[in-house]
Amino acid sequence: MKKLKIYLDTSVISHLQADDAPEKMRDTLSLWERVINKEYDIYISTLTLEEVFECSMPKLSFLQQRLVEVNYTLLEIDEETRSLAEKVIETGILNKKCIDDCMHIACAVVNECNYILSWNFKHLVNIKTINGIRAITNLTNYRNIDIITPTILIGGEG
Repeated sequence: MKKLKIYLDTSVISHLQADDAPEKMRDTLSLWERVINKEYDIYISTLTLEEVFECSMPKLSFLQQRLVEVNYTLLEIDEETRSLAEKVIETGILNKKCIDDCMHIACAVVNECNYILSWNFKHLVNIKTINGIRAITNLTNYRNIDIITPTILIGGEG
């Protein structure tokens, strides 16, 4: 059986160490064990790494160590990705202030991932964005993608 192609946004990686959000951290660590065991094909964009590198020490060092544990495909932000991110803004799903979130979505869509995993409820894991992205993928002949939390993927509650 083919593995699911999973795109990790920065919020997921960041929650590997999030004492202020213990439930999210617990589910992220559970997901990470599955990632280490290669249950999924993992995709991370150059933008994700840039955002991770904005963390301060000692969290940055911790996240870098955790990233080394997994085998992931690094995705570049190319012209097709930028163009699709602009469509997300043009259609009003997200605004220009959310360009990085649009880039995460577009990168995952262009690279035919099955899921975007995120803890970003404000901009990504919400009905407006999910339905809007589904409409765009249908209209532009891209593969549909679901935006979910790690909890949903690992089958947890809450």
